[in-house]
Amino acid sequence: MKLARALLFGGLSVLVTQRVEAGSPFDVVQHLISGRTGKKVGWNRGTPEDAEVERTIHAALRRNLSVDAAVQIALLNNRGLQAQFEEVGISQADLVQAGLLSNPEFAANWRFPDRPPSGTNAEYSVVQDFLDLVILPLRRKLAAQQLQATQLRVSDEVLKLAAEVKSAFYTLQARQQLLATLGTVTETNETAAELSKRLHDAGNVNDLELANQQVAYSQSRLDIAQTEGQVRSDRERLNRLMGAWGADTGWRISNQLPEIPARDVSAGKLEALAISQRLDLQATRLQADIAGQFYALRAKTRFLPTSIKLGIDTERETDRQVVTGPALALQVPLFDQGQGAVAKLRAQYRQALFRLEELAVNVRSEVREARDRMLANRDAAEYSRAVLLPQRKQVIELTQQQYNFMLKSSFDLLIAKQSEVATERSYIDAWRDYWIARAELERVVGGSLTGRVRAENESTNFKSASQHN
Repeated sequence: MKLARALLFGGLSVLVTQRVEAGSPFDVVQHLISGRTGKKVGWNRGTPEDAEVERTIHAALRRNLSVDAAVQIALLNNRGLQAQFEEVGISQADLVQAGLLSNPEFAANWRFPDRPPSGTNAEYSVVQDFLDLVILPLRRKLAAQQLQATQLRVSDEVLKLAAEVKSAFYTLQARQQLLATLGTVTETNETAAELSKRLHDAGNVNDLELANQQVAYSQSRLDIAQTEGQVRSDRERLNRLMGAWGADTGWRISNQLPEIPARDVSAGKLEALAISQRLDLQATRLQADIAGQFYALRAKTRFLPTSIKLGIDTERETDRQVVTGPALALQVPLFDQGQGAVAKLRAQYRQALFRLEELAVNVRSEVREARDRMLANRDAAEYSRAVLLPQRKQVIELTQQQYNFMLKSSFDLLIAKQSEVATERSYIDAWRDYWIARAELERVVGGSLTGRVRAENESTNFKSASQHN
């Protein structure tokens, strides 16, 4: 609980509680995403600009895609993300509604006497909830904070989608790279199988050696068929994330994973960076703050009337005399003094604090886990490339030499080739997993690892967000 209070009242100083300008709720999301990823997001609301963006997306999907292009397309074209953006519009509407006064109540009564004077008794009144006027600024403030929390949550969903697109992209790229390797292996096995058949027919190769070569060729063809199926599945996953369908699914990507950078980010400040700029943590902190305000307000006003209506009342008597004066209606907290409501709000506030503390602890753990996984895969990939693969190639060369001198059987040569393929597959997997882990580290840190934006320079200034864009 102490950690949660520290986070709530001082740890997340990047969150600015300025009032949101009513005309630009989505500018905040654009500013947050641009500062963390360098990418643009677009809320499709049927404008001419949206049509132009759609044409640009169609054109991009007909060219070779990079991982950055795939992420950008997804941020502009993913329908699920567009549905998330509508949450901003809903919260903005709630903010507008919170700034409106409740409508006044008009009441009228007509009474007919049974004896003279026979004039109709008529009474009219107009009342307005006085407490509505008092709490209007607070209600608007809380609605503005709810909008801020929505903007943070939606922006966090954008970052999650970007990481998911990168993961899908690298998975497909690695699978295509493996497919190219398997194609080379299959060609080699096909040639070896044909040679073994001719040697067998000439009586120079026994039945077992021929069968081994034929099995190796058949297995390599099966490996290719299975990998091709996985490639198609990986493409469809990326299609879904990018929102591509129809003719837009004909895009291409490189068959080679990007090179692993010479140096990785330092682990020293990653945890602090994540705590300062994780958007879901900021949203949770803001929700806890809102829950605390609701609890404090209800606790202080539990003995006050929940409704105070003031107005004017006029009545015309049967003798046509008119009496007019002020009207007052209020609820007296005689039985319900807010005991249950205060206890519930207190529990919700404590619940929000515990969730904030849990998330803060988990964020730090996620950062350590993601970075350790990235470095482990980096080490595995570099070791495979620098040590294992050269050793496997050397084993094949030496086995081939001894096979040529009839010191090794074709089975020995086959085992050596299979070991090389297994090492190549492991190398590609580690290479792929490095980039996936790096994308995950970006997500858990809350922004790009290259050109990271410091919290103090990336303050969420809602009032001037449109100027930053």
